[in-house]
Amino acid sequence: MHCKGTNISGNFHRNKLKYLAFLCKQMNTNPSHGSYHFGVPSHIFWRTMQSILPHKTKRSQATLDYFKIFIVCLKPTRKSAYLGCLALEGGWNYQVVTVSLVEKRKAKIHYRKKQQLMRLWKQAEKNIKKKTVTEVLEIHGFMV
Repeated sequence: MHCKGTNISGNFHRNKLKYLAFLCKQMNTNPSHGSYHFGVPSHIFWRTMQSILPHKTKRSQATLDYFKIFIVCLKPTRKSAYLGCLALEGGWNYQVVTVSLVEKRKAKIHYRKKQQLMRLWKQAEKNIKKKTVTEVLEIHGFMV
Protein backbone atom coordinates (compact mmCIF):
# COMPACT_ATOMS: atom_id res chain seq x y z
CA MET A 1 0.00 0.00 0.00
CA HIS A 2 1.39 3.39 -0.98
CA CYS A 3 0.65 5.91 1.77
CA LYS A 4 2.93 8.74 0.72
CA GLY A 5 -0.05 10.84 -0.33
CA THR A 6 -1.85 10.49 3.00
CA ASN A 7 -2.78 13.80 4.61
CA ILE A 8 -2.20 14.50 8.29
CA SER A 9 -4.13 17.33 9.89
CA GLY A 10 -2.10 20.30 11.11
CA ASN A 11 0.62 22.20 9.31
CA PHE A 12 3.79 20.52 8.12
CA HIS A 13 6.21 22.16 10.57
CA ARG A 14 4.25 21.06 13.65
CA ASN A 15 3.97 17.48 12.38
CA LYS A 16 7.66 17.45 11.48
CA LEU A 17 8.62 18.51 15.02
CA LYS A 18 6.36 15.81 16.48
CA TYR A 19 7.88 13.12 14.24
CA LEU A 20 11.47 14.21 14.93
CA ALA A 21 10.74 14.16 18.68
CA PHE A 22 9.40 10.63 18.24
CA LEU A 23 12.59 9.59 16.43
CA CYS A 24 14.67 10.64 19.45
CA LYS A 25 12.84 8.26 21.81
CA GLN A 26 14.56 5.03 22.75
CA MET A 27 14.68 2.57 25.63
CA ASN A 28 17.04 3.72 28.35
CA THR A 29 18.59 0.42 29.45
CA ASN A 30 18.80 -1.39 26.11
CA PRO A 31 18.11 0.66 22.96
CA SER A 32 17.87 -2.45 20.79
CA HIS A 33 14.75 -3.41 22.77
CA GLY A 34 13.34 0.08 22.52
CA SER A 35 11.01 1.94 20.19
CA TYR A 36 11.33 0.92 16.61
CA HIS A 37 11.00 3.89 14.29
CA PHE A 38 9.65 3.09 10.89
CA GLY A 39 10.64 5.41 8.08
CA VAL A 40 8.49 4.10 5.23
CA PRO A 41 5.13 5.94 5.00
CA SER A 42 3.13 2.69 4.83
CA HIS A 43 4.79 1.43 8.04
CA ILE A 44 4.19 4.77 9.76
CA PHE A 45 0.51 4.48 8.84
CA TRP A 46 0.39 0.83 9.95
CA ARG A 47 1.91 1.64 13.34
CA THR A 48 -0.57 4.47 13.85
CA MET A 49 -3.51 2.21 13.03
CA GLN A 50 -2.12 -0.56 15.25
CA SER A 51 -1.92 1.83 18.18
CA ILE A 52 -5.55 2.88 17.60
CA LEU A 53 -6.95 -0.64 17.20
CA PRO A 54 -6.64 -3.50 19.68
CA HIS A 55 -4.16 -5.95 18.20
CA LYS A 56 -4.04 -9.02 20.44
CA THR A 57 -6.94 -10.99 18.96
CA LYS A 58 -7.22 -12.53 15.51
CA ARG A 59 -10.36 -10.52 14.84
CA SER A 60 -8.54 -7.31 15.61
CA GLN A 61 -5.55 -8.29 13.50
CA ALA A 62 -7.89 -8.88 10.57
CA THR A 63 -9.33 -5.37 10.82
CA LEU A 64 -6.26 -3.87 9.14
CA ASP A 65 -6.84 -6.18 6.18
CA TYR A 66 -10.40 -4.88 5.82
CA PHE A 67 -9.42 -1.26 6.36
CA LYS A 68 -10.61 1.00 3.55
CA ILE A 69 -9.07 4.29 2.47
CA PHE A 70 -11.12 6.93 0.71
CA ILE A 71 -9.73 9.56 -1.62
CA VAL A 72 -11.00 13.02 -0.79
CA CYS A 73 -10.00 16.51 -1.82
CA LEU A 74 -9.36 18.92 1.06
CA LYS A 75 -9.95 22.65 0.94
CA PRO A 76 -6.88 24.53 -0.30
CA THR A 77 -6.86 26.63 2.88
CA ARG A 78 -6.83 23.57 5.17
CA LYS A 79 -3.52 23.05 6.95
CA SER A 80 -2.28 19.53 6.33
CA ALA A 81 0.96 17.65 5.80
CA TYR A 82 1.71 14.77 3.46
CA LEU A 83 3.04 11.61 5.07
CA GLY A 84 5.56 11.14 2.24
CA CYS A 85 7.13 14.57 2.84
CA LEU A 86 7.21 13.90 6.56
CA ALA A 87 8.97 10.55 6.06
CA LEU A 88 11.41 12.21 3.66
CA GLU A 89 12.32 14.74 6.35
CA GLY A 90 12.71 11.88 8.84
CA GLY A 91 15.29 10.07 6.72
CA TRP A 92 13.35 7.95 4.19
CA ASN A 93 15.55 7.81 1.09
CA TYR A 94 13.47 5.77 -1.33
CA GLN A 95 10.85 8.20 -2.60
CA VAL A 96 12.55 8.53 -6.00
CA VAL A 97 12.80 4.74 -6.31
CA THR A 98 9.14 4.17 -5.44
CA VAL A 99 8.00 6.85 -7.89
CA SER A 100 10.03 5.27 -10.71
CA LEU A 101 8.73 1.77 -9.88
CA VAL A 102 5.13 3.01 -9.86
CA GLU A 103 5.68 4.67 -13.25
CA LYS A 104 7.12 1.41 -14.64
CA ARG A 105 4.17 -0.56 -13.29
CA LYS A 106 1.67 1.87 -14.83
CA ALA A 107 3.50 1.76 -18.17
CA LYS A 108 3.38 -2.06 -18.19
CA ILE A 109 -0.34 -2.04 -17.42
CA HIS A 110 -0.98 0.51 -20.18
CA TYR A 111 1.06 -1.55 -22.67
CA ARG A 112 -0.82 -4.77 -21.77
CA LYS A 113 -4.19 -3.07 -22.17
CA LYS A 114 -3.10 -1.63 -25.51
CA GLN A 115 -1.94 -5.07 -26.70
CA GLN A 116 -5.20 -6.66 -25.62
CA LEU A 117 -7.21 -3.96 -27.40
CA MET A 118 -5.19 -4.44 -30.61
CA ARG A 119 -5.67 -8.22 -30.37
CA LEU A 120 -9.43 -7.77 -30.02
CA TRP A 121 -9.45 -5.26 -32.89
CA LYS A 122 -7.67 -7.72 -35.22
CA GLN A 123 -10.02 -10.51 -34.18
CA ALA A 124 -13.03 -8.31 -34.89
CA GLU A 125 -11.65 -7.45 -38.33
CA LYS A 126 -11.31 -11.17 -39.12
CA ASN A 127 -14.84 -11.92 -37.95
CA ILE A 128 -16.49 -9.15 -39.91
CA LYS A 129 -17.92 -10.22 -43.23
CA LYS A 130 -16.82 -8.37 -46.32
CA LYS A 131 -20.01 -6.85 -47.60
CA THR A 132 -20.35 -4.28 -50.28
CA VAL A 133 -21.94 -0.94 -49.55
CA THR A 134 -24.98 -1.70 -51.70
CA GLU A 135 -25.72 -4.93 -49.81
CA VAL A 136 -25.65 -3.09 -46.49
CA LEU A 137 -27.94 -0.37 -47.84
CA GLU A 138 -30.38 -2.98 -49.18
CA ILE A 139 -30.46 -4.79 -45.83
CA HIS A 140 -31.42 -1.60 -44.00
CA GLY A 141 -33.99 -0.63 -46.61
CA PHE A 142 -32.29 2.42 -48.06
CA MET A 143 -31.96 0.95 -51.54
CA VAL A 144 -34.73 -0.76 -53.35
